[in-house]
Amino acid sequence: MSAPAGARTGPGRPRDPQLDAQVLAATQELLVSDGYQATTIAAVARRAGVVTTSIYRRWPGKRALVEDAVLALDTENHPVPTGDLRADLLAWTRLFLAVAAHPAARSAIPGLLSEYHDDQDSYRRLLDRGEQPTKEALRELLSGAAAAGQAAVDCDADAVFELLRGATLIRALTHGTEDAEGYCRRIADALVAVAVTPASLQ
Repeated sequence: MSAPAGARTGPGRPRDPQLDAQVLAATQELLVSDGYQATTIAAVARRAGVVTTSIYRRWPGKRALVEDAVLALDTENHPVPTGDLRADLLAWTRLFLAVAAHPAARSAIPGLLSEYHDDQDSYRRLLDRGEQPTKEALRELLSGAAAAGQAAVDCDADAVFELLRGATLIRALTHGTEDAEGYCRRIADALVAVAVTPASLQ
């Protein structure tokens, strides 16, 4: 995932990072307090103390706004490698679970996934926008671990990512942060098992 390095811009719109942050914060607050369906552009404008046209100049609609509000929960601060593969994968698992279990994300994700059902192109754009930087950082971590003899040279980085994302997302939506540390440790062990197994044997 990646933080929205600014909301979506329209031609000639001057940047106002403070207003962007104000609107994103209001969106997150409404998602938590009122839920996805009630988080409308008008409601966000009231909460943020701005007019709706200010929002529409920056985002084409509610879904784009909610996407940015949820992505803003991830600051793009990927864990710094320590040289210990299990410790590193545990840090990644904690990060993924924390972001997915944020109350705003837990409120938004089911609604967004429902809307993506009939709009695969938008879903793919979101994945490309959010996934690629994270997948690349994880791939670099695993390459370094392989060079140090802690992972298989041909370990399947995509499989590690899919397990990490899927396991933490489902856990976040169903249990939130309940027993988060114990769960993260178990998932980290599973990720290590995948990382040390050659792709040819998977």
